[in-house]
Amino acid sequence: MQYEDLLDILYEDNHVLALNKPAGWSSAQDDNSMVDLAKAYLKEKYHKPGNVFLGVVHRIDKPVSGVLVFARTSKAAARLSEQFRDRGVVKTYWAVTAPSRGWAVGDSASLEDWLFHDDDTHRVRVVKHHTLGAKTARLTYFVKAEHDGRRLLELNPLTGRKHQLRVQLASRGAPIIGDRKYGSTESFGDAIALHARSLTILHPITTEQLTLNAALPKPWRGRFAHLLKGLT
Repeated sequence: MQYEDLLDILYEDNHVLALNKPAGWSSAQDDNSMVDLAKAYLKEKYHKPGNVFLGVVHRIDKPVSGVLVFARTSKAAARLSEQFRDRGVVKTYWAVTAPSRGWAVGDSASLEDWLFHDDDTHRVRVVKHHTLGAKTARLTYFVKAEHDGRRLLELNPLTGRKHQLRVQLASRGAPIIGDRKYGSTESFGDAIALHARSLTILHPITTEQLTLNAALPKPWRGRFAHLLKGLT
């Protein structure tokens, strides 16, 4: 098997491996995950005996596509993890949502909420700030396009809370298309219309700024062609 044919590789050197993760694959949690596939690829390409090290420095949700970064050495893993922990990484997502009142093309603003993860229901919800266990979540958004009752948003999360983009939009009546867990009435296969479009990090060894860009999945280019016109 040629594992390279199964991966959309965005960047690779001796320290970093970045992939464009397809929707429907977990980052690292399941038995069949992107980290397992990436390890198999490295083992095959470099003829490595035994186990292959690959550090998981961040994750994106299973139904979400886009940029996913792994570290190929323990030193790179420690330094990249520190960047994510200290919010030194610039993340840009694209999302297609149901219409929400008052949001017009060209609008931009920030959203701030307190989120609580319910372990019993495996859902996240917006709560009051004094709720025990709640954590603050912040993002900025820009409305890029609108067509046929849908909006294309560019999102920049300023915190890294679980499901925060999905929940913060849904709480304002703008669930992401396909995200039935948080209120969408539309299906989108095994995906939701949320894509990690780009990620900017400092290379863990050279400290050079590295911006990784992930092309949109084919289902986006078909279903949302009018929204994306002139943007891709």
